[in-house]
Amino acid sequence: MISFRTMTPSDIPAGLALCRAAGWNQRSAEWELFLAASPGRCSVALASDRRVVGTVTTLSFQDHFGWVGMLLVDPSSRKKGIGTLLLKESLQVLSHQQTVKLDATPEGREVYRKLDFVDEYPLIRLLAKNVRGTRNKPSNVTMIGPEDIDRVNELDQNVFGADRKIMLDWIWQQAPSLAFMTYEGEQIHGYCFGRPGYNFTHIGPVVSSSATGALALVNAALSFCQGDVILDVPLHSTVWLDGLSVLGFTEQRRLIRMYRGTNLWPGLPGQQFAIMGPEYG
Repeated sequence: MISFRTMTPSDIPAGLALCRAAGWNQRSAEWELFLAASPGRCSVALASDRRVVGTVTTLSFQDHFGWVGMLLVDPSSRKKGIGTLLLKESLQVLSHQQTVKLDATPEGREVYRKLDFVDEYPLIRLLAKNVRGTRNKPSNVTMIGPEDIDRVNELDQNVFGADRKIMLDWIWQQAPSLAFMTYEGEQIHGYCFGRPGYNFTHIGPVVSSSATGALALVNAALSFCQGDVILDVPLHSTVWLDGLSVLGFTEQRRLIRMYRGTNLWPGLPGQQFAIMGPEYG
């Protein structure tokens, strides 16, 4: 027997345990963000002994679209349909949205297709091992300060397809030294953020009007990184992918961005060179 209830801060240790079992990168800070940004709209699955055996989070980006993330099931409870039940629970929470999106693994894609999700575009996770930052950023980029977030968010709304300033504020606070932008006069042409994780540093989102600009931003962030670094990258630019290969990034896994519903707010995927993460969009 599986039951569901709203996730609370007291469930964060259970969520972290599921992350560690799955090899995922999230820390307590990520769970705290989900609960603060979407109060009452994240769920846990409970076994008959009241043990947490699964989680799912949802985010609503105004009335543009909803997002499903952190769909985790305890390894000992897999292959019992709990993941599908959690997904249905999240769709019920997001029933007010005309569009719901998520990033799927190839295996998960088959489950999501049965619930009317369709492919939007493919992504890959790239990893650079043992980065040793020089702390010498390229001259054509500058660090983002707190006074710049509003201007960055204006561009981000067009590219992402919705306002996510709460996310940009949060990620800047996690690692100000990994936040950079390129600009000319008062016009911002690109930006990137990054955050620490349990297994590696995650760079993203990376937004730019060009692949060369995106590479300059990542070079700047890498100059302040130590250890393993990942990016989740849409497959729309060979210049971008070739440049990341030169920087030492190699493919780790494939993902598929999917949506259910109208998708009236797709943003500008061609200017999004790395996403914030599958859990955020």
